[in-house]
Amino acid sequence: MVLAQVPVKRPTGLSESMRLRRDATLSTSDGGGLILRQSRFELVMAKPGVGRRALLLRLAEHWVSHLDANRLVSEIEGEAQIMRTQVLLRRLVMHCWLDRRIALGDRPLLEVMPQGLGQAGAEPERRHQPGCAYRLSRFAALRAQDGRMVAGTPLSTVDIGLPDPRVLGALLAAAAQDGCDAAAFAAAAGIDDVAAGRVLDELLAARVVVSAADRAAESAQPPQALWSPEDLGVHGRSRPGRHALPIGGTYRFMGRFPAPPLHASFPGRPSVALSVPEARPGPSFGDVLAARRTVREHDDAHPITLAQLGEFLYRVQHTTDIRTLDGHEVGRRPYPSGGGLCELELYPMVTACAGIDAGLYHYDGVEHRLERVAPRDAAAERLLGYAAAAASLTRPPQVLLVVTARVQRLMWKYEGLGYAMILKNCGIMTELMYLVAAAMGLAPCALGAGDSAAFATLSGLDPLVEPSVADFLLGSRVRP
Repeated sequence: MVLAQVPVKRPTGLSESMRLRRDATLSTSDGGGLILRQSRFELVMAKPGVGRRALLLRLAEHWVSHLDANRLVSEIEGEAQIMRTQVLLRRLVMHCWLDRRIALGDRPLLEVMPQGLGQAGAEPERRHQPGCAYRLSRFAALRAQDGRMVAGTPLSTVDIGLPDPRVLGALLAAAAQDGCDAAAFAAAAGIDDVAAGRVLDELLAARVVVSAADRAAESAQPPQALWSPEDLGVHGRSRPGRHALPIGGTYRFMGRFPAPPLHASFPGRPSVALSVPEARPGPSFGDVLAARRTVREHDDAHPITLAQLGEFLYRVQHTTDIRTLDGHEVGRRPYPSGGGLCELELYPMVTACAGIDAGLYHYDGVEHRLERVAPRDAAAERLLGYAAAAASLTRPPQVLLVVTARVQRLMWKYEGLGYAMILKNCGIMTELMYLVAAAMGLAPCALGAGDSAAFATLSGLDPLVEPSVADFLLGSRVRP
């Protein structure tokens, strides 16, 4: 029995086209095959066939619809190859090698942009329900990229490109308390209900929009309620697996900007030379670990001395073995540092230290000296006041050690995990400061946060170049 062909009515003029994902490249192998490359991954097609080769070359440069793909291949290899062509496209989409564009006539509505790769990088379909209100996810973020806005969330492996201003406006309307349903979204975007439903389905799959009930759960129920969008974003970007974005030592700025030198100093500023501590027997490592404590109270009648401060800084931050490796300087410090880049710097804010005036200093770990940066002024009082309050102190600490990061040194080499690595290095340094203080009988206390704005004002450092990233109190321990 032959069934009559019934024409499919497409009142909305919706279409879907594809192209090679924006961060991938297509090249030819020595054997004549094709190689798809993306970051640290590649897909080799040894013998793609003439028609499919032409299709892949077209996908690398242009948006191609399913109909256009069929026409291209059939003109070259005949209609018998159309099925194999569709299977190829389906597999490339399933494994996240292609971006997809949804258009209404000649009006592009949105683009689906995979961030992962392989089948694990694709998000499952999610369908909207008529009459259901949808809201912008608490974790969604918008950014400008390549001439249009892009929406994404760390809970998804797919970003959404928004080339159409009215669709973008409809998405922003979903941020309102009541959200919007498909009909309201269609009205705001200036499209019909069918097109609006398709757009909503893609936004739901990318988790950029969620139902009103799910939006309430994002703020009220664990585990999502416990995460801030900022923390989850940094965590997700710095951990590969769910995404296939460049990560690690990619050297993406090599040839564009020179790598900053390792040795940081303040030329022309007054400095205080510090004596190198002598090697002497000390407590065992096990005893030091057992003695490690947070001690907030200082003995202001007998403050820490310059010799003690100098020994502490030497044990923690003395820098040696400076050399050039892979186009930039690396060095060695008592604690490990990602790539030997030694991006962390120490700034003692001194209020009471026998042998040195109060003020902000920079510790030059190469020359083992203190460079005077600023006096104890109003900005210093704000910095000290925040630190004292954070530690529940009634008076300023004897020494506040502000840790900064010369971010350009790290991010010149590393991509995707730079700030996460800085925080890891801060943690290693903090533990070392605790152990050195315990071995020396000093009073150490790490702080959860510090006044970055006050420090930037006091030091004169650009917070985009060298921000403060950790804080540590140090002083003499109250005598028993």
